[in-house]
Amino acid sequence: MPTDVERWKSEVYGNEIREHLLEFAEQGWDTIPEDERDAWFERFKWWGLYHQRNGQESYFMMRIGTPNGVLTPGQTEVVAEVADEYARGPAENPIFGNGYVDWTTRQSIQLHWIKLEDIPEIFEKLESVGLSTQQACGDSWRNIVGCPVAGKDKHEHVDALPVAMELNETFKGNDDHSNLPRKWKVSITGCREGCGQGDINDLALEPATKEIDGEETKGFNIRIGGGLSRNEPRLARDIDVFVTPEQAAEVSGAISALFRENGDRDNRYNARIKFLMDEWGAEKFRNVLQEEFVDFELETAGEDLRSEYSYNSGYANGGHADHVGIHEQADGNYYVGLNVLVGRMGVDETKELARVADEYGSGEVRVTQRQNVIITDVPEEKLDALQDEELLDHYSPDPHPFMRGSIACTGTEFCSLSIVETKNRQVRYARWLKENVELPAGVEDFHIHLSGCTASCAQPQIADISLRGMKTRKDGEPVEALDIGLGGGLGENPNFAEWVTQRVPVDEVPGAIKNLLANFEARREGDETFREFVARTDEEDLAELVEPEETSYEDPMMHNTKRTWYPYAEDDSMDASPAPTHADGTPITSDD
Repeated sequence: MPTDVERWKSEVYGNEIREHLLEFAEQGWDTIPEDERDAWFERFKWWGLYHQRNGQESYFMMRIGTPNGVLTPGQTEVVAEVADEYARGPAENPIFGNGYVDWTTRQSIQLHWIKLEDIPEIFEKLESVGLSTQQACGDSWRNIVGCPVAGKDKHEHVDALPVAMELNETFKGNDDHSNLPRKWKVSITGCREGCGQGDINDLALEPATKEIDGEETKGFNIRIGGGLSRNEPRLARDIDVFVTPEQAAEVSGAISALFRENGDRDNRYNARIKFLMDEWGAEKFRNVLQEEFVDFELETAGEDLRSEYSYNSGYANGGHADHVGIHEQADGNYYVGLNVLVGRMGVDETKELARVADEYGSGEVRVTQRQNVIITDVPEEKLDALQDEELLDHYSPDPHPFMRGSIACTGTEFCSLSIVETKNRQVRYARWLKENVELPAGVEDFHIHLSGCTASCAQPQIADISLRGMKTRKDGEPVEALDIGLGGGLGENPNFAEWVTQRVPVDEVPGAIKNLLANFEARREGDETFREFVARTDEEDLAELVEPEETSYEDPMMHNTKRTWYPYAEDDSMDASPAPTHADGTPITSDD
């Protein structure tokens, strides 16, 4: 039997959702029939809108897709303006204030506290500069990710940016690919570092070389079925196919069509393509693709560059591979990567980012999968003046490793799935660790990813230290807790973190990290990295090295924030919630 979601999708889905969305926006949130809200909220995702959590009824998160993380001149300024005018809520975040932009792990943008009634104006502003929320969510082609400096990187194997843009233009709004069994995450990269993170995507196009008709041809090998969610992570599998840049869109569309026709629509928990790959295997997948969906002879895989992959690898590679810092471009100009702690930037700072990018570069800004931003096309003679800008005092091109390595998802602040508070907590963790913990000699990259649940939006399984939201009891009281995993990473030989310790109270996690690093330093062999240390240490021994402990760190969100209407409100009880509200923010009462 098809699921409820499939039934809702069969009635209204894809591009046609927009007219209904705009009609509800005109009439007001409370005109959505209560018994149809689940269906409409599921459909709204296709246009980039997630209804926020319990206690925040009538407010939405909006996701804006930026293919390959590219914001062209003028777009960053409009994002800031939209956030300033429409993304302010009824309560203030104690660290980030009220009004901010979230840069995501999929090179997208998220805004919060969006009112349905404001959607038409927001769409008009975004679309006036070529931005869109179309298919930023939902069961379709999501934002296409890749190397954030594609076309700029002086060392790249092949420029994948034109291919990424072609894929975006071909499949966004394409009715033939608008209703897939589940979300469809695509990565394409031509760089040597592997920063497209293809291993954790449904469809990955990775740089390769193939001799065709006696000539060395640059293009892409294809991998299928990566993903992190549901406690069932998978690495994408090689299907022995090479495509040229000119063939990439056609073959990608064929693979999408294969998924559309063969993915599981009866069980959403089994609907991602990774499960189809589990069932079929790579050989059958390739055979079906060739026989039923492609009308020319597919080339076998070429010689890949995976031995050079350094991005998020956890291995010593002679330097950072995250694009933070100052780097020369292929054209002699420079790009400057700025560290944005947990990916959140205030409205005023986002406006400054737009100004600085315009004044010192071309106006272009790019977003990375580590929640950071990059200013491109800076002439060498402007670098000193750019570094003197106040913005770079807060968003550094040379951050401390604990700042540089921190990633966090949305958490219980807005997300209905999350079990614990995340963004503010990871900021506090990073600041405490910076002040109280010395990293072992030579350790310049150290990744700590905090995800509020098993959906893994913060990509915890590929971090040195993986943190995942749970609950436990401490001193007889229910408190927020985290599972701790160790030793994840990508690179030439990717592997997922080992979950070695469960349900550590959140106030004991910084002490656990401090003790773990001290134990690593004491047992380290030579200059091995943390990931190498974890790989050679038994899981039981690793668990003993974690040693949770209370320290001077204090956590103001120890209580069950999932039961609050907003974790940081002075009165955070559900009864105190002003939601749902009218367009002007006044509460909707039963008399209304």
